[in-house]
Amino acid sequence: MISISENRTIVHLDLDSFFVSVERLTNNKLNGLPIIIGGTSGRGVVSSCSYEARSFGIHSAMPMKMAQRLCKDAIIIRGDMDNYSKYSRLVTDVIADNAPLYEKASIDEHYLDITGMDKFFGSYKWSHELRQRIIKETGLPISFGLSVNKTVAKIATGEAKPNGELQVSQGEIKPFMFPLSIQKIPMIGQKTYHLLRSMGVATIETLSRIPPEMMTQVLGKSGTIIWKKANGIDHTPVETYSERKSMSSEHTFQKDTIDVKRLRLLIISMVEKLAFQLRKKQKLTGLITVKIRYSNFDTHTQQKQIPYTSFDHILMDIATEIFDKLYNRRMLIRLIGVKLGDLVYGVQQLNLFEDTPEMIHLYQAMDQVRIKYGKYAIQRASSLRP
Repeated sequence: MISISENRTIVHLDLDSFFVSVERLTNNKLNGLPIIIGGTSGRGVVSSCSYEARSFGIHSAMPMKMAQRLCKDAIIIRGDMDNYSKYSRLVTDVIADNAPLYEKASIDEHYLDITGMDKFFGSYKWSHELRQRIIKETGLPISFGLSVNKTVAKIATGEAKPNGELQVSQGEIKPFMFPLSIQKIPMIGQKTYHLLRSMGVATIETLSRIPPEMMTQVLGKSGTIIWKKANGIDHTPVETYSERKSMSSEHTFQKDTIDVKRLRLLIISMVEKLAFQLRKKQKLTGLITVKIRYSNFDTHTQQKQIPYTSFDHILMDIATEIFDKLYNRRMLIRLIGVKLGDLVYGVQQLNLFEDTPEMIHLYQAMDQVRIKYGKYAIQRASSLRP
């Protein structure tokens, strides 16, 4: 008997070389050329690159100096996260207007659950028309994979790229997946890949035949999940985009206050802790909200849509700026809060277009101290309150 979860129809949509595609929208002279997005000096890192640049062996997170040596003719562009965030939201808007259930997985990819669509339109036809609509309305190339679960759909998208479509039915899963490299499986990073290769595991078929108990011994709990993925098993649901897409912090004062300096310091402290949680969960935020409640219980909020980030120093400036605009009655305040919304998965390299990588290294070092010794082990002086 087949369960409902095995009868699902899942679409994975992924924008092709997203940052590069956005740059080419504004400058068509870049079409067909090797493009690198990242820090514009030799001390930066590659954030994204075009397919033409990849043919030289260039990839994300590579030191810019090495990338320049591999392709001397590459055009290096400092990224514009504001613009990329704008186009990411345009794509999400098109999907939201058409899809019954969707999840924004990252700045450039979405999962859709269109189970039951076959009764009315035909799943592949509907997905094809949605893809064409996205291309028409945004001008961005995008690929999709269509299958019975998230894992197979995502792998199908990877095989459909660039700018393609691929459907993998239930009966085609193993013939499709088994010849592929284990690197195609989501969750398998470089460390896990090299470990499995040292065991002689190269293809998904070989991985699928390893006893799950052995996978658990080698990789812990993630070993079981990876084994299931290798066998085309994935019951992970498509989570509604509005569901649990925010994190917040509030503080109610024992005694109502009008001390603006204290209020600003408290906001900075809240943001610092929330941003740490963001990075810990490998997420970025695209919306920040500040909330105040006056002594008479009047509650006011103000929010601002922002380029996706998880950097404290960016979020602190925006949060205090919102507070200064919001707090205009100069009445006593009993509660203050900050909420980070519009959360998507992503690493901060997405926002690393500075000329040097020192900032990301600083955040990584601070976060490692907090993870080891507790979230209060290291704090900014500006967030410390008397």
